[in-house]
Amino acid sequence: MRALIVIDFTNDFVDGSLPVGQPGMDIAPRISELTQMFVDNGDYVVMAVDLHEENDPYHPESKLFPPHNLRGTGGRELYGSLKHVYDQNQDLIYWMDKTRYSAFCGTDLEQKLRERGITELHLTGVCTDICVLHTAVDAYNKGFSIVVHKDAVASFNPEGHAWALGHFSGSLGANVVAAE
Repeated sequence: MRALIVIDFTNDFVDGSLPVGQPGMDIAPRISELTQMFVDNGDYVVMAVDLHEENDPYHPESKLFPPHNLRGTGGRELYGSLKHVYDQNQDLIYWMDKTRYSAFCGTDLEQKLRERGITELHLTGVCTDICVLHTAVDAYNKGFSIVVHKDAVASFNPEGHAWALGHFSGSLGANVVAAE
């Protein structure tokens, strides 16, 4: 059994307050396509979406990044056509708030995956070298097989993006794939 995890593909991360920019815009159609394909196939789909509170001095990211993905803001909405795919399939897609880089940290993700017998995780989203990477490392440590769709991940750091793609396959045994 497999699942698709779409990580932080929101307005703020694509063209908002902490933007990946053009690389994020470029992968938007592929993320929407993969999401719809997984939904149509009856696979488990998770929107793992960063959540922050305004003026939270205790969150470690508040010292590293400008405010982003704040509760109740448009910046936290899914980007582009992914929002439409989600809106049309809300009953088939699990929306999961996360407050740390990894989609596993402080969430019920592992429980949801295990109770469905899922062993293979397909990862997409942003940022390749931050939240996607930390989610992949946790998935590896928990014994999941990992597939990273390199045509559906992006970062604002080209060097970090390239390094993470190599790390996924070289150190985590992930299958790094792209559409043909």
